[in-house]
Amino acid sequence: MSKLYFSIAALAILCMSAGCTPEPTSSASNPGGESVKMSGAPPATVDTHAHPSEGPHHGALIELGDDEFHAEFVHDDKSVTIYILDSAAKKAVPIDATGLTINVMHDGKPEQFKVPASPDAGDPSGKSSRFTLADAELAAHLDDEAAAPKLSITIGGKAYKGEIHHDHDSHDDHNH
Repeated sequence: MSKLYFSIAALAILCMSAGCTPEPTSSASNPGGESVKMSGAPPATVDTHAHPSEGPHHGALIELGDDEFHAEFVHDDKSVTIYILDSAAKKAVPIDATGLTINVMHDGKPEQFKVPASPDAGDPSGKSSRFTLADAELAAHLDDEAAAPKLSITIGGKAYKGEIHHDHDSHDDHNH
């Protein structure tokens, strides 16, 4: 029993010297019948990855797959541009898709917009990391909360879908 108290005291001293704040605790009984404090810290499997809250072009991020890729969404009142980015949402990823699809709801009915590839200067021949469509109607739908826009694209033979969230006040709209 004294080893247990010594271990807890040593851990508390170490934690305080490192600037930690105490975690919520709960009691549990061990097989010997003693009351033992258990940490309320999250399990080690919690996803704590970090990536920017906006893309390199200052657009909103769209998660594709299990953070395998990201798409960056940039638009004005006349056009929409989607950039395909790596899992960290930092570098362009040229892919062999000739286009992507944005699905929206308009007056309660689904509507699709095909957004063609528009390769960036650094993209290799036959691949594109940028997709652009000059369409004021699509741009207007993307500002309508009821439109529930979704991106659909195939990368390396695998289909990906992602929800497009756009916040006019900030770019902190990438949810996990």
